[in-house]
Amino acid sequence: QVQLVESGGGLVQAGGSLRLSCTASAGTFTSGRTFSTYAAGWFRQAPGKEREFVAAISGSGGISNFADSVKGRFTISRDNAKNTAYLQMNSLKPEDTAVYYCAADISSRHTAQAVRVAAYEYWGQGTQVTVSS
Repeated sequence: QVQLVESGGGLVQAGGSLRLSCTASAGTFTSGRTFSTYAAGWFRQAPGKEREFVAAISGSGGISNFADSVKGRFTISRDNAKNTAYLQMNSLKPEDTAVYYCAADISSRHTAQAVRVAAYEYWGQGTQVTVSS
């Protein structure tokens, strides 16, 4: 299976920025597939809450999709040569505090429209983001 690893989480004050990275292990791809075969998504989960969609990007990087709560503040990008997707988080708010997960989905690779947890085949271990007031 595809293995994903997130990094870049930490503690930041409200109004600050963080950039999260999600790197896929190249050796885990099915034969004939590369990182660009998959849409990359970011989700987050706060204590006591369900995991919620944050952003997604198509396999080629040409289409992005954002939750309303982060539009205008977050940017998603990817560098397929590095097998890495990024989530740039600006103007952070305390309500952004959560464990952030990256995920990969082949079915939405052309559209970046998958927003349900169940749509994504592969998941990283998560990275904690804490925004203080």
